[in-house]
Amino acid sequence: MSSLFSDSFENDEPLAKRLAPGSIDDFFGQEKIIGTNGAVRKFIENDKLISCIFHGPPGSGKTALARIMARMTKSDFVRLNAVTAKIDDLRAALKRAVQNRMTGTNTILFIDEIHRFNKMQQDGLLPALEEGTVILIGTTTKNPYFSLIPPLRSRVLLFEFEKLPLQALEKILMNAAAKESLTIDDDARKYLKKFANGDARRMLNLLEAAVIVSKSDRISVDSFEKLIKKQPVLYDRDENYHYDVISAFIKSVRGSDPDAALYWLALMIEGGEDPLFIARRLIILSCEDIGLADPQSLVLAQSAYEAVDNIGMPEARIILSHLTIYLTLQPKSNSGYKAVDKALEYIRTHENLEVPAYLRSTHPENKNYRYPHDHKYHYVIQDYVGKKVQFYDPGELGNEKELKKRLEFFKQMRSRETG
Repeated sequence: MSSLFSDSFENDEPLAKRLAPGSIDDFFGQEKIIGTNGAVRKFIENDKLISCIFHGPPGSGKTALARIMARMTKSDFVRLNAVTAKIDDLRAALKRAVQNRMTGTNTILFIDEIHRFNKMQQDGLLPALEEGTVILIGTTTKNPYFSLIPPLRSRVLLFEFEKLPLQALEKILMNAAAKESLTIDDDARKYLKKFANGDARRMLNLLEAAVIVSKSDRISVDSFEKLIKKQPVLYDRDENYHYDVISAFIKSVRGSDPDAALYWLALMIEGGEDPLFIARRLIILSCEDIGLADPQSLVLAQSAYEAVDNIGMPEARIILSHLTIYLTLQPKSNSGYKAVDKALEYIRTHENLEVPAYLRSTHPENKNYRYPHDHKYHYVIQDYVGKKVQFYDPGELGNEKELKKRLEFFKQMRSRETG
C-alpha cells in the first residue's frame, strides 16, 4: 500500500474526526438548519448565537455543527460530556463563564448527550441561561420533550436534525476520497450509503475499517466482505419505496393479516426506519381503522409510542410487534373517522347555526336547560343543536355493538315522547 496508510490511516484519530467539517461551507445536510436561509447559519454569520438544543439521530451532524459554531465565533468554547461530567464540572464551567463575562468574552457551553444530565444538573443551568452568562449548545439523540425539564426547554431553541439523505452522504464520501486519496467504486459507494442509514459517522467508520483491512487505496464491495456478514436491506427512507412499504404495512393491519403486517414491519426495522415513525402511524390507524370498535387500541398505541421512545432499538422492535399484532386482530370500524368528516363537510357547506339560548354559558333562559342527571337513565330529551342533523352511523363490531344499542335506546325514548 502507498504511504497514505502510514500517514493517514495509522493516525490514532478516527477518520470521521479527521474529516469533520471546519466551516459551514463544508457542512453537508440539514439544509433547513444550516442552508442559505437557515437560522443557525444566520446566527454564525452574524456572530450572534442563541442557546439551542440540537436533537436527532446519531451521525447527523449535531456535534460537528457545534464545533463549527465554536470555530467561527469569537466566543470561548467550553465542552462537557453529560455522560461523564459531574456537578462540580458544571460549576467549574459556569465559573469560567462568569470570569469570561468580566472581560467581555462570551462563553459557549457545549454539552454533548445533554439528556444524560439529571434534573439537578439541568436545574443548575437555569440561572446562567436566565442571566445570559452562557450560550448553551446541547446535543441529544432523545426527544427533548421527554428528556429535558420544561424550564430548560423554555430557555432554548430546539432544532431537529434528520438522518442525512443520500445526496449528503455522497458528498461526504467524495470529500473523504479526495482528502484521503482513495478510489471508491460506484458499487462500494452505494453499499456504504445503504449501510450508513443516514449516519455519516457509521459510514466513515466502515470505510476506514475497509481501508485498514484491505490495505488498499481502492475500495470495492469486496473490501467489506470480512467486515459485514450480511448485505444491507434495500430500503430507502428518502425515496418512494419508503412510502410504499409503510402503505403496505398499514393496509395489512387494516386488512387483519398479521403475517403480512409483520413482514413489512420487519423490512422497515431492518432497513433502519425510524421506529417512532412506525409508532405514529399506528396511533393514527388505531383511531381511523379500529376506533370505537376497540377504544383501548388508542390507549395501547399511545403507550407503545412512549415505550418505543424511552427504550429505543433494538428492544423497541418487540413493542412494535406486540402493537402490530394486537391492532391487526382487533375488530375494525371507521365510523368515528367518517362521522367527523361528515360534520366538517356540513359546517363548510351550510350556514352556521345559533347556539340555543338555554345551552349558552350565561343567558336568562338557562333555567330552561334540562339537566340529564336529574332524570331517569341520566338522559332527557331536548334539542342540542337547533336542527335535525345526523353524522354518526355506528358499526356492528366489537365495543361499537354496545354503543349502537345505546343509540337505539335513546332514539326509541325520543320517539315515544314525540309520539
